[in-house]
Amino acid sequence: MENATTNSPCEEEPKQDEHASAPQAQEAGGWRSVYYIIGNESFEKLASMSLISNLTIYLLTRYNLSAIFVVNVVQIWNGSSNVASIIGAFISDTYLGRFRTLLFGSIASLLGILIMTLTAGIHQLRPANCTDRPHCQWPQPWQLGILFFALAMLSVGAGGIRPCNIAFGADQFDTKTEKGRAQLESFFNWWYFTFTIALVIALTGVVYIQTNVSWTLGFAIPTLCLAFSIAIFLIGQHTYIRKKPQGSVFSDMAKVITAVCRKCKLKTSDRTRYYDPGPSELDHNNVRLVRTDRFKFLEKAAIISDPSELNEQLKPKNVWRLCSLQQVEELKCLLGILPVWVTGICCFIVMDQQNTFGVLQVIQTNRSIGKHFKVPPGWMNLVSMVALSIWIFIYECIYIRVTKKINKKATRLSMSLRIRIGILLSILCMLVAAIVEQKRRDSALRAKSFTSPMSFAVLLPQFALSGLNEAFAAVSIMEFFTTEMPESMRTVAGAVFFLSLSVANYLGSLIVNIIHKATSHGGRNSWLGGHDLNDNKLDYYYYLIAALGVLNFVYFNFFASHFLGKKPSNDTKKVQPKNSIPNQQNGEPPQEKVFDITIDPR
Repeated sequence: MENATTNSPCEEEPKQDEHASAPQAQEAGGWRSVYYIIGNESFEKLASMSLISNLTIYLLTRYNLSAIFVVNVVQIWNGSSNVASIIGAFISDTYLGRFRTLLFGSIASLLGILIMTLTAGIHQLRPANCTDRPHCQWPQPWQLGILFFALAMLSVGAGGIRPCNIAFGADQFDTKTEKGRAQLESFFNWWYFTFTIALVIALTGVVYIQTNVSWTLGFAIPTLCLAFSIAIFLIGQHTYIRKKPQGSVFSDMAKVITAVCRKCKLKTSDRTRYYDPGPSELDHNNVRLVRTDRFKFLEKAAIISDPSELNEQLKPKNVWRLCSLQQVEELKCLLGILPVWVTGICCFIVMDQQNTFGVLQVIQTNRSIGKHFKVPPGWMNLVSMVALSIWIFIYECIYIRVTKKINKKATRLSMSLRIRIGILLSILCMLVAAIVEQKRRDSALRAKSFTSPMSFAVLLPQFALSGLNEAFAAVSIMEFFTTEMPESMRTVAGAVFFLSLSVANYLGSLIVNIIHKATSHGGRNSWLGGHDLNDNKLDYYYYLIAALGVLNFVYFNFFASHFLGKKPSNDTKKVQPKNSIPNQQNGEPPQEKVFDITIDPR
């Protein structure tokens, strides 16, 4: 157990409020702006989730693609969208700012979903509908080209929208005041509320229209929603606070790595001089980080090896050779979360299975409820969301309240325990999925039918376990990234989280292709691939992913868990502002800074 408050090795030094709220913060921003931003975000999420949740079914039924091809397309597209989010964050922080990045991203998404709507409405843009699986017409290369261009535009749009939507809303409040912080907390609550409403509408009403009424109408609705969201966003543009780009911390990290490589032969001592500018010269939100003793080799980037490295203003002449201790500490913060980041990738691979192979399983089960209604396969994603929501309600509203009454203070499950439970749930999810798939396939083969007589309800446990895996592991890992990073690096935390999702997508696609090639030699049926799961051994693949989860559990327990809640050692030094005089208050003369650099002959 742990108390609600946590410590981070990347603590920020206390700082005084040197600037009062700017007049712009009083004239613009606040709830007047946020109403437009939440409206824009709600319709944008409704549009994007309507496509994402049912893309597997659309490619399988309207483009006649094989299962393994569909899995590759979906995972690579998801991975590319997450990578684009990191690029979008860099462009926003360095060049365009959040407003223009959001606007251009929304326009790109509108173009992509408009093309998807055209592929559904114009039958020449896709192959003829197939009624005799697996003997279906394969799409022409130019038809796939149009499809991939649409998906590429959607990835570009995601790259502009995902890293900026919440951050732009947070920009509208003055968090230096108590009122502003309270408004920001309320904003997050309303943001997640509207996000959930949009998600429920997308996963129920729109998915049902796509599957049972018309794909053209099902894509036209999110297209109109996205166009409406852009209109709302532009209508409110005169009310927004638009913060200017202040540079990206990613470029600073690249400078540190380059400087370390250039000075790798330098040795340090107690008399080594480091470049440490004052608070007024800091770039990212004017926040100073505590100097820590981990990854000491990176501090070579801040060593002043020669006075000529500084100009007359005592600033580096070459920022790719001399960096500040602040920039070094930012890179240390990033390196400190990488071991847990690897754990997250393995957990996210399990989550991806239900969005692809899990949906394919649903297609080949009995989806009938009564005589006249069939459950759309895309609805199964609601099970994961409901399971996640139920656990959060139990945890926040029941467990914490009960423990507070017993222990007289709010007590939470430790982050390491939650991640361990999440990993175990991911293993259990794959084991259950494997057992259910074996029974589903056997019953279909006995019935000599494409679809199994077993009800789709037998798949509910694996989707629920996937949602619980997300509730325990994914939420905890995102919490770790956010709390481990200082406030000035919260965009980095989001980017690292998106990167872990992306790597999970790409790695999952790689595993699928390796297994497909390795198991299809000698004319044998592959574990994966084709149009019919009854000819495959999907359960074997699930067992393999479960084994990967076991390795992840061992890795986390014996290595990555040691990086959770790691505090600075007792000899951590607080860096002093440039304009302060060391020991002056005690009547001691200022200490002389001297150069003491030794070249390592190796």
